[in-house]
Amino acid sequence: MAADGRNDILSVLAPPRPGDFTTRPVVMGTNGMVASGHYLASRIGLHVLENGGNAVDAAAAMGFALSVLEPHLYGIGGEAPLLIYLADEHRVVSVSGQGPAPGKATIDWFNASGIKIIPGDGLLAATVPDALSTWITALMHFGTMRLTDVLGPAIELAERGFPMYGVLHFAIQKNAERFQEEWPTSEDIYLPNGRVPNYGEPFIQSDLANLFKKLLEAEHRASSQGRREGLSAAHDLFYKGVIAEQIVKFSQENSFPDSSGGRYSGLLSLQDMSRYSARVEEPVSTTYRGFEVYKCGPWTQGPVFLQQLNLLEGYNLASMGHNSPEYIHLLVEASKLAFADREKYYGDPDFVHVPLHVLLSKEYAAERRKLIAGDRASMELRPGNAPCGTPEVRKGNQRVYTGDTTHLDAVDRWGNMVAATPSGGWFASSPVIKGLGFPLGTRLQIFHLDPTHANALQPGKRPRTTLTPSLVLKENKPFMVFGTPGGDQQDQWTLQFFLNCIDFSMNMQSAVDAPNFHSTHFPSSFYPHGAQPGGLMIEGRVGEAVLCALREKGHQVQVVAEWSNGRVVGIRFDMQSGVFSGVASPRMETGYAMGW
Repeated sequence: MAADGRNDILSVLAPPRPGDFTTRPVVMGTNGMVASGHYLASRIGLHVLENGGNAVDAAAAMGFALSVLEPHLYGIGGEAPLLIYLADEHRVVSVSGQGPAPGKATIDWFNASGIKIIPGDGLLAATVPDALSTWITALMHFGTMRLTDVLGPAIELAERGFPMYGVLHFAIQKNAERFQEEWPTSEDIYLPNGRVPNYGEPFIQSDLANLFKKLLEAEHRASSQGRREGLSAAHDLFYKGVIAEQIVKFSQENSFPDSSGGRYSGLLSLQDMSRYSARVEEPVSTTYRGFEVYKCGPWTQGPVFLQQLNLLEGYNLASMGHNSPEYIHLLVEASKLAFADREKYYGDPDFVHVPLHVLLSKEYAAERRKLIAGDRASMELRPGNAPCGTPEVRKGNQRVYTGDTTHLDAVDRWGNMVAATPSGGWFASSPVIKGLGFPLGTRLQIFHLDPTHANALQPGKRPRTTLTPSLVLKENKPFMVFGTPGGDQQDQWTLQFFLNCIDFSMNMQSAVDAPNFHSTHFPSSFYPHGAQPGGLMIEGRVGEAVLCALREKGHQVQVVAEWSNGRVVGIRFDMQSGVFSGVASPRMETGYAMGW
């Protein structure tokens, strides 16, 4: 390790030491690697690679499969931001996997309705569903396979069923009362025969299977015109055809109680649906100790990861000791500064100026670094002074988000890499659309109703999503993709994983397994946007001495259950040896990496 904390590529790729315990092995291979939130989705992605598909094909197949396997975390009515490294072109692209606000969704409408905060559930909080458009857009531009090839396995999972697992069983059980009392269309699917499916019992979703079959029928009818035309036909059926009509009819003709205290229908229109298509964009990036780190733009919270790296690059982290009080304090204080900037500046750059040229500069980080005190936790929200006049946001004292998201990664033999963080459209927040088998998302809740806020609600604007995949290059060559569920915590947990690998030269699985922590100091992205100044949630495995030292520094420490924070999955590719390495956290039961 160099004095300034830099690693060379060989130390990063060092093997685990004899006797080191990890919850799972690092999975290695030389032909391709996938990792996702459910082992059956990973198996599907691996099968696609084995059959000649590229990383984008495999990612799409896993994305569709996860919408079946993890309906409590992500559905096809949700969102799926992507980062893709294109090996032939030596460049990184982003797919804007976040649907916009409906045309009728205005601040004036909410004010006139007496709603002070956009609710976090029900139909009113729905944006245009994005996930299907993202996967088709990625396939159309960067994949090689037809929709039939990548959607077929998801149809089989939905039609024939898959074994009910513990996390899903308990998620259904937790929401069963609401299904029975308020959402009969959800009850029909998730409580077959009036009960929660037993652990290990095959779980079938016939309506979702039939929806997917209709998409393949549309593709087949247009397949004689070419692969892209077939994909486009499936997209049109969902966003312009009878499926769009079913979505809008259900949204407009039904009303359900939500957290606003009222009972409301949705705001989506056929025009909102027909106008939408995910688009390819340029990502944002910074350098850290010789690595090039990429994130989606400020329509996500992704740039906070880069701002934290810029702040931390000025320290020799390894000399502090992994998860020492000094190290944890530094990371938490850096996160407070970065997330304060998120609250003041980040929003859809199509609607608001986000001064990323300042926020991501090394000079800005050097100035902000001076605010970090080594012995005391800050209790203030301190955004920096960048050329954009947006005021700070209000604070509250509630946090209700519980981490309803998943993640997937794929790397193929040619060096293409994909990182995706699908989320939204989960069954706990909105009723299933009758006959289609999936609910709409509720990402509209992230908007603010203060018109001067950077993330203020406007028709056609993307809410500043928390979904934030990560992609890393070394000398413009593929190196790593990774991500996690966790709302505002995503860019804190993945930061620790990345630093564990780079600054502490950890075995990748050790880096995933290590106890982690996150700040709740800043306003939550989710309803009702509460904050806990100085709040620090931490797994108790760090040890009592560390916890005591953090409390002495003023952190409001709350110990959470062991193995409860994060669900990081990731893949690393060593171009020199041609070896892929994949890992998945044991948290939340089902994540797995697979390769060959």
